[in-house]
Amino acid sequence: MKKAFKIIGIILGILLLLLVAAPFIFKGSLEKMLKRTINENLNATVSWSDLDLSFFSSFPDASLQVNNFSIINNAPFKGDTLASGKSLSLNMGIMQLFKNSTETIKVDALFLDEAFVNIKIDSLGNTNYDIAIKKDAPATTREEETNGGFTFDLKKYEIKNSRVHYADVGNKTFLTLTNVQHTGRGDLSQEISNLDTQTEAFASFRMDNTEYLTKNRLSLDAIFKIDLKNLKYTFLENEAKINELPLTFNGFVKVNEANNQIDLTFKTPSSDFKNFLAVIPETYVKQISHVKTTGNFTVNGMLKGIVDSTHIPTMDIKIASNNASFKYPELPKTVENITIDVQLKNETGLLKDTFLDISTFNFMIDGEPFRLKGSIKNMVENPLVNLEMQGTLNLANIEKVLPVEMEQKLSGIFKADIIANFDMESVEKEHYDKIDARGTASLNNFKYDAGFKNKLNVANANLSLQPGVFTLKELNASTGQTDIKASGNIKNLIPFLMSKQDLKGQFNVQSNTFNVNDFMASDSSSSKNNLEESGDNSQKTARSDGVKIPDFLNASINFKANNLIYDNLELKDAKGTATIANEAITIGNFTSNIFGGNIALSGNVSTKSETPSFAMVLDLSKIDIEQSFEKLEMFKYLVPIAKALQGSLNTKFELNGQLTNDLSPKLTTLAGTALAQIITAEVDPQQTPLLSALGKKVSFLNLDRLSLRDVSTNFTFNNGKIEVKPFDFDIKGINVAVAGTHGLDKSIDYNLTMDVPAKYLGSDVTKLLQNLNPQEADAMSVALPIGLKGTFTNPQVSLDPENAINTLTKQILAKQKDKLIDKGTGLLEEVFSGGTKTDSTKNNTNTNNQQQTTQQQNTQIIKDVLGGILGGRKKRADSTKASQTPKVGN
Repeated sequence: MKKAFKIIGIILGILLLLLVAAPFIFKGSLEKMLKRTINENLNATVSWSDLDLSFFSSFPDASLQVNNFSIINNAPFKGDTLASGKSLSLNMGIMQLFKNSTETIKVDALFLDEAFVNIKIDSLGNTNYDIAIKKDAPATTREEETNGGFTFDLKKYEIKNSRVHYADVGNKTFLTLTNVQHTGRGDLSQEISNLDTQTEAFASFRMDNTEYLTKNRLSLDAIFKIDLKNLKYTFLENEAKINELPLTFNGFVKVNEANNQIDLTFKTPSSDFKNFLAVIPETYVKQISHVKTTGNFTVNGMLKGIVDSTHIPTMDIKIASNNASFKYPELPKTVENITIDVQLKNETGLLKDTFLDISTFNFMIDGEPFRLKGSIKNMVENPLVNLEMQGTLNLANIEKVLPVEMEQKLSGIFKADIIANFDMESVEKEHYDKIDARGTASLNNFKYDAGFKNKLNVANANLSLQPGVFTLKELNASTGQTDIKASGNIKNLIPFLMSKQDLKGQFNVQSNTFNVNDFMASDSSSSKNNLEESGDNSQKTARSDGVKIPDFLNASINFKANNLIYDNLELKDAKGTATIANEAITIGNFTSNIFGGNIALSGNVSTKSETPSFAMVLDLSKIDIEQSFEKLEMFKYLVPIAKALQGSLNTKFELNGQLTNDLSPKLTTLAGTALAQIITAEVDPQQTPLLSALGKKVSFLNLDRLSLRDVSTNFTFNNGKIEVKPFDFDIKGINVAVAGTHGLDKSIDYNLTMDVPAKYLGSDVTKLLQNLNPQEADAMSVALPIGLKGTFTNPQVSLDPENAINTLTKQILAKQKDKLIDKGTGLLEEVFSGGTKTDSTKNNTNTNNQQQTTQQQNTQIIKDVLGGILGGRKKRADSTKASQTPKVGN
């Protein structure tokens, strides 16, 4: 006995070892067989990352698992994914693994996880799932056809966490199922058997441009009678749910060679009005089990006929309710007098003949009735819409009758009395003369959170509809400080509402106060600092959800505002025109009063791209310099020296560049030109370190009471630099020429040249000029170069006195040269020694010597003078008779 147990143990050990080793032994050959079978039978590219074989996970069956697989179409859907998934598992008897490629392999169970099935039918009727290779071969019997390959004798299958997408482009039918969970049990090896299924999914269904389901939750628990010989599937016990609306089905679906045949009826198993609430997604209505209802709600329908490239089943689906009501126990109001009579019908089996008839859809809240009726015919080719709407709806009551989770609270009274008849082709092609709409609509006391700092309050809006003309008779609205009154014509109200076209119209807008800041996002974290990219330490980042010009507007506006506020600027009597289209606004003929002067503006702003951009021409006339510098942020960086000026100027900008999200200019991106003309200005050098440093360095200048008149210059903006074109101005007889650049980082690089009259340089130089005639002495001047570098807050002033010394010396000597030769040494002594005459009989050699000595003396005098007034150096100790240098500018 002990020996027998030992033999049995050895056998079991060998069997166990074989079970462990077999997957490694047979895996390679099985994978090769799979690839060979696929390549021989499918016109597609099939691949997977790896293949696993196990004898334990589904014992006594073997389990074959393919991971990360995909099936990619060839032409005419080349590159499209027909199917893909995380894993596909097949369970089969162990002996099936030992069959050759000519024998049938039976699969008992199938498991599919995280799959994507993508079914397409193009406009020509080609299907992307028709990938079986068609072989020219004589007709075979059904038994012969089954020899070789796989046979799915399934007893169980399961699909988890999967997606199905169906698109029939020709019929404009689109179905998407997400989060699909499906199981089936039965013996599919029999020609006739019962299949027990459970299905859950979220469905979206669209036919043409009409969406009938949007991520609606579907479930179906059903037992099907499966007739594999005739490919007929019959509903037995079943219950389906659309959201929470229950339906039961009777009938069958049969797959034929050339088409599919459908014969189904369905209905609600009860007539409780809660069935109506069950249609509404649970996200909006929450739990309906405790809702009190009266009246009834039923759905009855039938689908019968052939489905092929031309036909759909005939249908008759009726939704009805009579004198019903409902009330949520935790909410204060009741919806009463609910009457519904809606029918979806097709009597011919042709898709174009499907029509929707809304005979009645009535309800009442707080004694205020609302009625809707109409029809939609020719639903596929060119829908014909007939619609009537009358009644009053208090928007605040929506949350008082339904536990709706709305993004924001609504309030206001909507009233309508409208009749409309139109076809969708006229709507899409904007044939307004074929759109017959008439009646009135109004909205009063409407409050809406549009994402601004404050809610948008519409006191009243009145609309009049006539064929081809929709008139906004009156609109009164406000938000924050802003008030708006508007009227005008809307060209395409119905195309805007029905086919999502841009809203087109022409409007007149008036405002007592229009504050642009009121239309900034409520969660704005941006500052008004427009040095976003300048590298300034005080930089702050603009919010990511800044001002956007609406993409649905295509309108022209004539506007007028008594007070227009932008940032900290306040414009008076602003008026102009604006055209809005393609997420851009173009402004023309804009005029206003600002800074004690006038402003004219034209240009455009676009928010279509991720970074907003602008281009403009800005003309400012006779504006106050001090006010503009204080309130116009751009001036502080374009014309920093303006801080020291008090007066008025004219300026004209032609600029383009990028904007921050709150529509402030990014100064580093500016390109263009500007002209600035100072009409009159008094200078306060203490207001800017640059002028203060210049006044200290050039001591003869008196800038304390400097006045400027009619000074003009041109600017060029590029790459964060402001280039100032050469210009000049006069300081009490001294001409100053200026040119250079400064940056947004406050750096400066300027060159000044002062043409200083020699008579301003003090008594020492005046003596040198006494022997010149008055005209020559008065015209004598010296060019004094001055360099300005560093920054506006820490300027560096550099002078070039040597050049000025040499120039003035040469000028004086050139004028006196001939006189010195004629008069000789005596005259030189008289000029340079205070008036003492010399002996005229001395030879010319002495004259030349004296001339050289005189030149050296002149040069030294000029050096002393310029050194004192330019560099603050001390004069020679023996120049005791020299007078103080006169100040220029008094």
